[in-house]
Amino acid sequence: MTASDKDKEKKTLPTAVGRKATRRLKARREGDQGVWFGLGLFGMVGWTIAITTLIGVAIGIWMDRTWPSTYSWTLTMLFIGLIIGCMNAWYWVNKESRFDEDDDSQGKGASPK
Repeated sequence: MTASDKDKEKKTLPTAVGRKATRRLKARREGDQGVWFGLGLFGMVGWTIAITTLIGVAIGIWMDRTWPSTYSWTLTMLFIGLIIGCMNAWYWVNKESRFDEDDDSQGKGASPK
């Protein structure tokens, strides 16, 4: 490890510790989210993937009946729907985590009540 790497690490460590401390204080203020919050979050991600997959299957069945082919449109559209659902869920979870980080950065310097 070079001297410049050590300097960068020293500068980023307090920032990371500050973010974690702010997040911990925020969690204490908000209290325990509970099981229902976790189930709701799990359900949102699951439904996001399931609905797009089912839409893909429905479109694939319609395409198989309309345009018969040697390969299955249903399987093709199932995979496309699954991929779109996973991308959508990833985007939503990523957006929520950025929202939490924004809350952490706005809370810097604020004293806990």
